[in-house]
Amino acid sequence: MTATQHTALNASTPPAWTRRPANLATAVTAELVQRIVRGVHPSGTTLPAEPVLCETFSVSRTVVREAVKILQEKGLVQIRQGSGTIVTPTSMWDMLDEHVLGATIAEDDSLAILDDLVVTRRVLESDMANVAARLADQDTIDRLHALVERMDELVDDHVTYHEHDRAFHDTVMQASGNRIARGVIRALESQVVNTARYMGRTERALCVASNRGHRRIYERIAAHDPEGAAAAMFTHITEAWLVRRSGPGEPARLQR
Repeated sequence: MTATQHTALNASTPPAWTRRPANLATAVTAELVQRIVRGVHPSGTTLPAEPVLCETFSVSRTVVREAVKILQEKGLVQIRQGSGTIVTPTSMWDMLDEHVLGATIAEDDSLAILDDLVVTRRVLESDMANVAARLADQDTIDRLHALVERMDELVDDHVTYHEHDRAFHDTVMQASGNRIARGVIRALESQVVNTARYMGRTERALCVASNRGHRRIYERIAAHDPEGAAAAMFTHITEAWLVRRSGPGEPARLQR
């Protein structure tokens, strides 16, 4: 490691933990994830050597080795004998990992990673709506109807409205029976559902428009119309995000 790299590392690091974490390896891992995502350690470069990391974080070699192992499991680094620990290209990162996804979202001013998340939701949930329209029993249809009716009453309370919004989507996902797709979406959304960058604007009019989309989805599922339900879900997710991601007067855009 060069003198410049050593200076850069220490310049961005407090001299000691403000409060020493209970799990040092987890804390060191989280900090290194953020540094890699921010570009402090760019893809293709080598992480600082063990002694430097030990000094930087005031931890033992055992802690550093555990942290580096976790980074490797997340796809952020590769350990090469004789070459050190190399930061990998972004294409190798595990974007379902909570630390990697969270740090990437925090550093992405363009919202491109959130666009990708919404596109993923749109593909999976449209397919699940298609299946739900074929499989939904009367209890599921009644629950979707009750949620839509209740959301009409909650358009002035965006926090409670969005709780019911998530329940509506989860009911559709459960009705599809696709546990893997549901798990992927729930894992992704758990990282962003409480962030302003994902939730965006929350005016009453947006809740009203959003619930019109929910009602169309419900009606197509109740009619056992798979293609109509998929199209309604696709349109709803797209339109809701385009509005949320754009400030007043800004153009809405979602490529793909």
